[in-house]
Amino acid sequence: MKIRTQKKSYDAVMALPRPKHRKPLRPNFLLQSVVRIASLPDLWATNFKFTRHGMDQIKGQPCLILMNHSCFLDLMIMSRIFYPRKYGIVCTTDGFVGMEWLMRFLGCIPTQKFVSDVSLIRDMEYMLKEKKTSVLMYPEASYSFDGTATALPRKMGVLLKKLGVPVVTVITKGAFTRQPLYNCLKKRKVRVSAEVRCLATAEEVKTKTVRELDELLDAAFTFDGFAWQKENGVEVKDNTRADGLERILYKCPHCGAEGDMYGDGTMLTCGGCGKVWEMDALGQMHALEGETEFSHIPDWYAWERAEVRKELEAGTYSLETDVDIGMMVDYKAIYMVGQGHLSHSDEGFRLTGCDGKLEYSQGALACYGLYADYYWYSIADVICIGNADALYYCFPKDGASVAKTRMAAEELYKMKKIRKPKITE
Repeated sequence: MKIRTQKKSYDAVMALPRPKHRKPLRPNFLLQSVVRIASLPDLWATNFKFTRHGMDQIKGQPCLILMNHSCFLDLMIMSRIFYPRKYGIVCTTDGFVGMEWLMRFLGCIPTQKFVSDVSLIRDMEYMLKEKKTSVLMYPEASYSFDGTATALPRKMGVLLKKLGVPVVTVITKGAFTRQPLYNCLKKRKVRVSAEVRCLATAEEVKTKTVRELDELLDAAFTFDGFAWQKENGVEVKDNTRADGLERILYKCPHCGAEGDMYGDGTMLTCGGCGKVWEMDALGQMHALEGETEFSHIPDWYAWERAEVRKELEAGTYSLETDVDIGMMVDYKAIYMVGQGHLSHSDEGFRLTGCDGKLEYSQGALACYGLYADYYWYSIADVICIGNADALYYCFPKDGASVAKTRMAAEELYKMKKIRKPKITE
């Protein structure tokens, strides 16, 4: 999938008018039907099936639908499960670039990932209560990197209570295995299913506490794609299954080298010490020689997160990388404004560039997460920062790990958010 880009000077981009806020539209039934038909080949290819649990108790009511985010198949799955029910879709603003009219007629509600957006809640309320239309939201905000849940925003229960409508979860199984992000979204022959569940009725949302609702969500969004694959004997026989695996497993557990891993075919190799692991058809890792430190990929990824946390606690973590910079200020294009330098430390992000004209800083407490992606719109791996005025898409030129940066941003937020206990007299 591509996105419209355009070269433009930084000054010219900053002078562009910002789009005015528009209320969301109810989805157009004809366009919904087109999406439904266009989705059939991929759904047939995965032999997609789903089960419903407790949905009779909210029949006919507009609801908030929360779905885990694995790959582009997610939208096709939704068209199969809920058609012809109308539902709006909370969508990242870059999805509107070059196709705003189409996205709006599909009922999409634009929002910036990991940027405070109070208008989003108003738009969701408008769709649910005035338009009597359900709303689909991906609370993880980003695709899963390692097949487990991406961090959810804290106190989602506050949003649920404010909306006051039934909450439905859609959790897929096999979607990550079929088209993992690290593998450049290559499609594999894997069956996909989903569980559709009424997590809470409107009355339960009203009576439960915010903490109880958060606990329900945390339990629902607890999954492991690689564990599911192994437990169900789902074999991926493609001989490219380890291509791009270094995007997740960027650090060698044998010698500790970073940024020198390389996934190719079915093998992952460390250029620092030469150790090689094979990824078998069930998604498990096996060292060709010596100890297999982590056979389960999410365990390896969790170890890398713990290593990042240690660096942050020791004050040794830092990211310094030259980047190509794209900017988004409207829905017409991603404007490529030139080159710059991105830094990340315990103080947050700092981006400079465009011959000294661009200087942007973002504190560590700006958000609990980070918009980072692999092979973003077929351009390159990306780290996105910014605010309501402009988003900056930073494409590292030296192979810097966007996975490590995302984990560092998440862990740094947790560390900074911890408050010192009050001293009582």
